Amino acid sequence: MADTKIPPGPGAEGSGRVAALLVSPTLLVLSIVVLYPTIMALQQSLYGTKGLDPKTGFISDTEPFVGLKNYADIFGAAGDRFWNAFWNTTFFTVVTVGLETVIGVAMALIMHKAFSGRGLIRASILIPWAVPTAISGLLWRWIFNSNGIANALIGHQVLWTTEGFHAKVAVVIAEVWKTSPFIGLLVLAGLQVIGKEVYEAARLDGAAAPRQFWHITLPLVKPALLVAMLFRCMDALRMFDLPYILVGAQKDSVETLSMLAQSEASNVRFGPASAYSVLLFLYVFLVALAFVRLLGADLVGDAGDSGSGRRKPLLRRRTEVTA
Repeated sequence: MADTKIPPGPGAEGSGRVAALLVSPTLLVLSIVVLYPTIMALQQSLYGTKGLDPKTGFISDTEPFVGLKNYADIFGAAGDRFWNAFWNTTFFTVVTVGLETVIGVAMALIMHKAFSGRGLIRASILIPWAVPTAISGLLWRWIFNSNGIANALIGHQVLWTTEGFHAKVAVVIAEVWKTSPFIGLLVLAGLQVIGKEVYEAARLDGAAAPRQFWHITLPLVKPALLVAMLFRCMDALRMFDLPYILVGAQKDSVETLSMLAQSEASNVRFGPASAYSVLLFLYVFLVALAFVRLLGADLVGDAGDSGSGRRKPLLRRRTEVTA
């Protein structure tokens, strides 16, 4: 028997209007705090800096219109600094999100187990994520001091907060420590909706714990995990405050695109700073779009899935029974 489709009721159009009305305040706020600043940054990136006008030889009190010159300079004269910041940003994103995913899943699996003091463990894991990033940066700067705890543990004198690969390692450690609980909490939420009968059936079939994880836990928790990874990628691509406080400004080893834009803005070069910001926005947008395009079905999940396995829609199951 063919599947039966129920036409929308007379209240469907009214429900759509109510939904649009309820969403409109959120869209208005997003337009004010996201869309308008983005448009203004794009406009500002087409202007140069105040100062001597090379064409007239006079001092200009207004920012001259230069078109795409700021972008041409970024990929030309200022290309080395831009690409260094671009690869630093990409490196921090890939390494930190990868480590946070592994550690966050491990945290979620531990917190999901029933044991004495589980509530205390969950609360303690929240502490790093709850600490403000500025405080976290100062804390790790003290740890990575030349006479700090890190050097005392490894028994070597390493200048963590200076130029070099060790500065990248310091930023990665501090970032992973702070944000791994975020992924752990989202994955824990996904674990709690998986029915216990799924694991009981797997144990009856002789599936060991590793096989249960790869074939049951990971597939069912994948939507929550991918959402957490998407949020963390977008956040890591905009990384600014932690390397700025932990290592310092204008350090080639850790300078990110956000730090580069801030450096230009602090030197009253708002046109180039806006151009860097626009390029960073495009980078974040393309990464988010790739997540949604390539993993869209997993990000939103399947309406027919549940914690006890894949279920068919109720109407389809009824029609199959009556067929």
